[in-house]
Amino acid sequence: MATNGCNGNGKAAGAVVVPEIKFTKLFINGEFVDAVSGKKFETRDPRTGDVLAHIAEAGQADVDLAVKAAREAFEHGKWPRMSGYERGRIMGKLADLVEQNTEELAALDGADAGKLLLLGKIIDIPAAAQMLRYYAGAADKIHGEVLRVSGKYQGYTLKEPIGVVGVIIPWNFPTMMFFLKISPALAAGCTIVVKPAEQTPLSALFYAHLAKLAGIPDGVINVVPGFGPTAGAAITSHMDVDSVAFTGSTEVGRLIMESAARSNLKTVSLELGGKSPLIIFDDADVDMAVNLSRLAIFFNKGEICVAGSRVYVQEGIYDKFVKKAVEAAQNWKVGDPFDVTTNMGPQVDKDQFEKVLKYIEHGKSEGATLLTGGKPTGDKGYYIEPTIFADVKEDMKIAQEEIFGPVMSLMKFKTVDEAIERANCTRYGLAAGIVTKSLDVANRVSRSVRAGTVWVNCYFAFDPDAPFGGYKMSGFGRDQGMAAMDKYLQVKSVITALPDSPWY
Repeated sequence: MATNGCNGNGKAAGAVVVPEIKFTKLFINGEFVDAVSGKKFETRDPRTGDVLAHIAEAGQADVDLAVKAAREAFEHGKWPRMSGYERGRIMGKLADLVEQNTEELAALDGADAGKLLLLGKIIDIPAAAQMLRYYAGAADKIHGEVLRVSGKYQGYTLKEPIGVVGVIIPWNFPTMMFFLKISPALAAGCTIVVKPAEQTPLSALFYAHLAKLAGIPDGVINVVPGFGPTAGAAITSHMDVDSVAFTGSTEVGRLIMESAARSNLKTVSLELGGKSPLIIFDDADVDMAVNLSRLAIFFNKGEICVAGSRVYVQEGIYDKFVKKAVEAAQNWKVGDPFDVTTNMGPQVDKDQFEKVLKYIEHGKSEGATLLTGGKPTGDKGYYIEPTIFADVKEDMKIAQEEIFGPVMSLMKFKTVDEAIERANCTRYGLAAGIVTKSLDVANRVSRSVRAGTVWVNCYFAFDPDAPFGGYKMSGFGRDQGMAAMDKYLQVKSVITALPDSPWY
């Protein structure tokens, strides 16, 4: 790594740490190559707004080459034809390589996405390796069923890899999203074309390099950085892509479904936006609830699809909660994500920075009470103060639309029934949180809230074994767990005549 000014211990002295950037080209058929057009685009450091690197920009021609390589690897290559055990061994080698490069990978995501370096090293990168190993263990456990077919027949099912998978991932968790999608696809025997977000392409290219070192055959993983309307659209409309897995906005999810329908009716799985409620009941431990609510919205600077952006507090503890929540937000340190004392880094880019500030202005103009924050902070970069609004109404923009930033909307409720009704007053259904000491309340509310994941007395409790996905306009299909394998497998029925069987 380098800095623009260091002391004798190699630590930044009034300057940001910039990691060495080794890979900036497209990765197609096992090689790093320039874009056919020769075009490049900038990826910027959100801490300063400065250019980090110039990245090869994929277009239609590059996606065609990547899909061709993936199709060749699927139809004639070793990956789908080797045993699940052998695929799992190679995936395990990739997991080992990811762990061995933890420092460098965490630094790339820190500089490219404004993510905390420390959390990258202890959460994001280890979670990626864990995800790989989970699905490496699943690769040799893909089973069909024996069917009890009527008549003189024998029947069974096979589960076969779906083929070439297009993967389009967002910028908020570049590493975790990369492996959330490719791990089950690899285990299933698919080949893959990945388009990372244009804001955060660096770690995906590094992972392509590691995949080759691990022994994943050429053409199985291809990485094509570029923009949604060009590279992304080329993947979703491609007649030789069999399935698309996407995480991102609901608006783009609609476009992907339209594109899939207009082309070859490829299957689509979507993990989209959220406006998750965190419901805190009178019997909750207030300090614990405050800490959970702060984590739920300010973790990763609010750039997380399951952010607990709507906080409902029962009237008996509301005033006490509000006072402590404001104090907690004011103690949440905003600064350089490479500083171990920092709690929250910058928004990912200028567009997101301006979008969040615009929503804060909407909150003010619509009559919500700004309790703390609400302003940019720092001399440069895309930093915003942790922000809390009270007196928020359900029809306000800040209560209905996904902000994807550090903005909490506080609301008071009286009864369990009211909490349930208001929690479901959203077009989204990705996650929800419940804080209570009552098992009856926890069970009732968790079964009543229309969300794909419900956390009780915790938040962000993810695990590779726990399926993750949304209800309503938060999408469909599941990541994580064995359920995620279904997206990348076809089920085939085989029926064989048995004219002389002694039994049927």
